[in-house]
Parts: sequence; C-alpha cells; structure tokens
Amino acid sequence: MKIALIAHDRKKDDLIQFVTAYQPILAKHTLYATGTTGQRVIDGTGLPVIRFQSGPLGGDQQIGAMIAKNEMDMVIFFRDPLTAQPHEPDVTALIRLCDVYGIPLATNMGTAEVLLKGLQEGFIDWRLLGERRG
Repeated sequence: MKIALIAHDRKKDDLIQFVTAYQPILAKHTLYATGTTGQRVIDGTGLPVIRFQSGPLGGDQQIGAMIAKNEMDMVIFFRDPLTAQPHEPDVTALIRLCDVYGIPLATNMGTAEVLLKGLQEGFIDWRLLGERRG
C-alpha cells in the first residue's frame, strides 16, 4: 500500500514515536510524506520515504493530487488541533479528498494504530472490498 505520513510541527515527535513502534508494518509499504516530516522519519527510523514539499509549501496538495488520481491508499496525519495553521485550507482540502475518495485517514495516534493493526492482520484491503461490492 501507499501510505502518506504528515504531522504538524507540535506532533512530529509523536509521529516519529509511532513510526518507530510500527516500523515492522510500515516497512512493508511505500511511504510518502511532506518535506520536514519525511526527513524526520528517515532520520529517526531509516525507512525509505518519498518526500514532497513541506505542508505550507504545497506538500498537502501534492498528496491530495495523488488521492484524486487513485494513487494513495492511506493517510496518517497527526494534526495539532490546538494551534492555528497558516495553511488550514490545504489541510481541509486534503481531509475532504480522503472523504470524497474513501481513503482511510487517521488524524491521531489511536486511529492510526487501529488502521495499522488492521493492515497487519489483513483486515484492511479496502480497495479489494470496493471491487467486491461493485
């Protein structure tokens, strides 16, 4: 699966902790991330990450474009709900695209854990589920 990793500044340490804990699962997938977050993941875990621009410089929109082209399978976005973000419209657009295209989205550690555990156990293969329904 193609998994996007994004974190606001105050949540980057939490994301690195999360990726480290779930490294055996994430290592089996292709990881994408916004600029600074991606570099932090690389430095902290050694996992390969395809990096986009930082969020405020268009990274969120680059990930959104992949979603719109059916090229992203899951988004883990540790948001900081207590700090105003200068690029909030981009964040809102990314979340909207996940909803429009049915992309699993975790915005906190608890939900991210559920998604990755489901992925590990083979419960989450949502693209195949959609094909079976159709």
